[in-house]
Amino acid sequence: MKGRRRSTVTNGNRLGVGLDGRTVWGRRMRDLIDLHTADLGGDSEVSEAERSLIRRAATIATELERLEAQFAAAGAADPESLDLYGRQAGNLRRLYEGIGLKRRPKDVTPDLKTYAAQLAREGAVDL
Repeated sequence: MKGRRRSTVTNGNRLGVGLDGRTVWGRRMRDLIDLHTADLGGDSEVSEAERSLIRRAATIATELERLEAQFAAAGAADPESLDLYGRQAGNLRRLYEGIGLKRRPKDVTPDLKTYAAQLAREGAVDL
């Protein structure tokens, strides 16, 4: 009997159904997903719900950046596009509030007692 197979989105090989991660848009979205995940303490610290919110936030942030580029190229924003931009920026803020706006770096440094015990186990120091 074959083992249970995971989707390419779940195992991290694709950004989402039908999304090509090789485009400029897809690469930027992947960068944002990676950066937001790191801000939350890394892949092992992020719940599946947070991962889902991160993916949605990265999508909206990438689209906001695309709109910003259009505004810059045109030298202005039309009222409809500016309204869309404002509403999506508000949606993005709410998503960020859902996953936490505060960076939660992962502590990779052991305390002194743990470090000394590790050195003793490795025979590097005699305690």
